[in-house]
Amino acid sequence: MISNDSYSSPDLSALYFQMLRIRRFEERIVMLYPEQEMKTPVHLCLGQEAVPVGVCSHLDREDYIFSTHRSHGHCIAKGMSLRAIAAELYGRESGCCRGRGGSMHLTDPEQGIPGSTAIVGGSVPLAVGAALSARMQKNGRIAVAFFGDGAAEEGSFHESLNFAALHSLPVIFACENNLYATNSPFAARQPATGIAAKGAGYGIPARAVDGNDVVAVYEVAGEAVRRARDGNGPTLLEFTTWRWKGHVGPNCDVETGCRPRWEHDEWLSRCPLELLLTRLQSAGGGDPEVLAVMEQAVVAEIDDAFDYGRGGANPDPADILRYVDGRG
Repeated sequence: MISNDSYSSPDLSALYFQMLRIRRFEERIVMLYPEQEMKTPVHLCLGQEAVPVGVCSHLDREDYIFSTHRSHGHCIAKGMSLRAIAAELYGRESGCCRGRGGSMHLTDPEQGIPGSTAIVGGSVPLAVGAALSARMQKNGRIAVAFFGDGAAEEGSFHESLNFAALHSLPVIFACENNLYATNSPFAARQPATGIAAKGAGYGIPARAVDGNDVVAVYEVAGEAVRRARDGNGPTLLEFTTWRWKGHVGPNCDVETGCRPRWEHDEWLSRCPLELLLTRLQSAGGGDPEVLAVMEQAVVAEIDDAFDYGRGGANPDPADILRYVDGRG
């Protein structure tokens, strides 16, 4: 996390550093996954780094986020240990879920991450429930539901918006619209009105912005966080972005014809890190020596995380159902 001050101007270097951590972490998975030591399916967020960083930069440690099957970026941006994530990917006892959850079920309650869910749309009602709890306890916390464009087609999405609006709950609905649900294009599934327009039906303020522009994400997320903290209810945010890899796994699905090459190349030319670096340099930052030190620090952290993950112990087979069947 970078700042919990919703009124502050963004620290571009800090945003870049956090996005770089996510990018290099995901790239390391791509490099190591073919070794087949990670048995969990992985849904990578390469290309979508601006959304989790821009949103989570405004959150306090005690605030809640609920994520999806594509959860790595959200959890890293919220402050989760890279070691805990890497160990979980390897199924180790030292992982965040003691090797029982895998990539799609990362959790760290101490960092405000009660859990991630692979159920499409599942994060949305969970966040609403957490926001209701915060309202009843008057503890000042807010909740964020990260979800994809496919979740906006689920009944739970509409029921959650309705309930959150009715009770003016401190929740932010953050949709990462990467234009595909698995391999089904957005235009073939939903009308051209877009996802943000759905907020009007429930009286919820909504914004649709470029999800590859971290400054734009930061600004609208700050407004939504301020609104929630002030007791003015939920906000729906739609971030248009693009995942560089396939729906699942380390490969690019463009080679198999699942998505058109021209569309993929167009989005790759709008890399969120490169866009931010250009902005940073225009603002007088981006010194090559500073960036080199930043890169070295990130690589060292990731080296340590994956060494830790690979070197950990597997769960004892005699104890494999512990934490799973209710025995604790």
